[in-house]
Amino acid sequence: MTTSADTLGVKRIEPQSSAGVTQLPVLFVVAVFVNAVLLFSVEPMFSKLLLPYLGGAPSVWNTCLVFFQAALLAGYCYAHFSTRLLGPRLHPPAHIGLLVLSSLALPLQLRMHGEPPVGALGILWILALLLVSLGPTFVMLASGALVAQRWLADSGHPQAENPYFLYAASNVGSLIALLSYPLVIEFWLPLSTQRAVWSAAYCALIVIVALCAWAATKGGHKERPGASASAISQYVVRPAERARWVLYAAVPSSLLVAVTTYLSTDVAAVPLLWVLPLAAYLLTFALVFATRPVLQPSWMLKAETYLLVIAAIPLLWDFRVPELPGVALQLSLLFVVAMVCHAELVRVRPPPEHVTEFFVWVSVGGLIGGIFTALVAPVLFDTVLEYPVVLTLAALLRPESNSTPRARSLDFILALLVGGAIIFLRRHAWASAPLDLMPVTICVGIVLFSFRNRPLRFALALGLLFIAGHTGAATGEMKQLYVQRSFFGVYRVEENAAGNERTLSHGTTIHGAQSQIAGQRLVPLTYYHPSGPAGDVFTLTAAGQLPQRRAAIVGLGTGALACYGRKGEQWTFYEIDPLVASIARDPALFTFLRDCPPSVDIVLGDARLMIAHADRRQYDILVLDAFSSDAIPLHLLTREALRQYVAVTAPGGVIAIHISNRHLDLEPVISELALDGDLVARIRRDPGAPQGSGGTGQYPSNWVVLSRADEDLGKIGTDSRWKRLRRRGDLTVWTDDFSNILRVFQWGWRG
Repeated sequence: MTTSADTLGVKRIEPQSSAGVTQLPVLFVVAVFVNAVLLFSVEPMFSKLLLPYLGGAPSVWNTCLVFFQAALLAGYCYAHFSTRLLGPRLHPPAHIGLLVLSSLALPLQLRMHGEPPVGALGILWILALLLVSLGPTFVMLASGALVAQRWLADSGHPQAENPYFLYAASNVGSLIALLSYPLVIEFWLPLSTQRAVWSAAYCALIVIVALCAWAATKGGHKERPGASASAISQYVVRPAERARWVLYAAVPSSLLVAVTTYLSTDVAAVPLLWVLPLAAYLLTFALVFATRPVLQPSWMLKAETYLLVIAAIPLLWDFRVPELPGVALQLSLLFVVAMVCHAELVRVRPPPEHVTEFFVWVSVGGLIGGIFTALVAPVLFDTVLEYPVVLTLAALLRPESNSTPRARSLDFILALLVGGAIIFLRRHAWASAPLDLMPVTICVGIVLFSFRNRPLRFALALGLLFIAGHTGAATGEMKQLYVQRSFFGVYRVEENAAGNERTLSHGTTIHGAQSQIAGQRLVPLTYYHPSGPAGDVFTLTAAGQLPQRRAAIVGLGTGALACYGRKGEQWTFYEIDPLVASIARDPALFTFLRDCPPSVDIVLGDARLMIAHADRRQYDILVLDAFSSDAIPLHLLTREALRQYVAVTAPGGVIAIHISNRHLDLEPVISELALDGDLVARIRRDPGAPQGSGGTGQYPSNWVVLSRADEDLGKIGTDSRWKRLRRRGDLTVWTDDFSNILRVFQWGWRG
């Protein structure tokens, strides 16, 4: 039920006729729209600008996330306190002055000196860099929507009683900016042009905001006779209200980060995909704060019921909904949960007098939710437990139905009994008996659905079901030996039912495997098997046939490639995730590094940054096998990156790049890089071992080999399996300044 303005004691005002004032809301809508476009386009732009210089380590992305959320909160706090302290007459000129001062930080650029220190101090260095390079302009943009709402509320305009519609306009601008960045801005413009256009638009925004300030102070509105001037001031915001605002904002924000992690881990770490959840999240704000609701809360509540039940079932059986259906489920769930929570925010919003304080606490909730999922959860949990925790909270936050204390007690007892039965059966019956899961699944779904009108019962049943799925023994063919989590995601070491093969997986990507059969333990498997392209790199190239080779491998995995080495050779692995290094070094899990012939060095850190410090022309073979889920990090595939690889490759050496991918067609990208660098290139597309052929551990893979001259390719140059690379006329060489991911995205969505 929406609280009316009269109930809240909002003062009513009578506008005097003024042609300029009648256009006031339109001018404010334009201002907040442009402000939002600038705010949400600079986030992906600046993050991409940082990559070549700071690498793809999680500290970079997580620090950027924390900075943007903290700066947003700082902007909201500035808007709240400055408008209260300065008042409607003094604040506009002061705000314009601060905007002009912040423009002195333009044009947008990295203001960095030296290199980031190693360890935790590196995070502080990045924060300082972001603060100096982007801080003033970002904080002022973050305050824009709230300042506009406060000015409109003080202007005396007829719509001053409900300035919240400007927040909807702001989120529409944010949504358009996010979608247009990968689809339009990044598609056509290099970073240098993006930064120049953005800086010019920021200056134009200052002019628009100045016009808003002039129009708001020249409105000439008067309070209607008889209205209570003190009515609004009598409304007091209680601590319980603030806590509710924080909670309703924190749950969707936390779920946003969780869904983004799912997409970037199991699909591809590309801007197009991580923009989608944020766009869905912002769309909910635009819809719920609109003056005319498009989607009724009752519709969203029903949709949330179905989607929570549907999402709970895979978690019970510990499996993932694959590919496109999984993406659709996650985005739909995020959208409806955010709609329900944000609709509750609208329902309990305060009168316009407290608009800035309201959004400050909403921002606090968003920051808490984001930090919990992005930074705290990877430290607290070994698996992605924050996802079911947030879904349980979403169920608990559903609008309450009328119920007696006795009914609520019954809810609690009944949910405990049902959940306890699920846990018992999951651990002791379902895990060992070959049951048909469909009847059990239907029964569980019916029980959950019957609780839909009792938030406490519904949440308890969901939570206990999630516990059952987390604690139950494995029901599949793989036995789990090890599970651990880092900021890159969850790693699992599993062994098949026969006990003759062990794999390392991250999300849906296999990072390597080792046979447990005597005499075959040191034979590389999966993408690295001897009869495949990886074997050719170390046996058929001119560098591969040298008696003593110096090799560098970007991406460690299980360390299987080390078994192509020879005694006395010195090999270097570059690995960004310390947890992967720990797994590969543990002989209780994998023994490649311990038992294979060469001496192995592991260099931790982003490969591009670390290779920049390596000695020139020292490696005979350089292998780029840097999986980030199912994609090579893009900053490793630019002209500048390739020049670094060539610089550390010895005369006669080769560079091998593993480009197997379900979603990105990287072959023409490498083709353009090779042509640009005057390098010879060949590709082999290995189909792996056909099913039923008796071959094991041979996965399909695509590998490219680059060299300075044809003779450096050795026998690969005349091998019919190695082809010349395919080119595309619509591609240009990728650089740190420009890369177009959409042109190589494979829309045919394959498993």
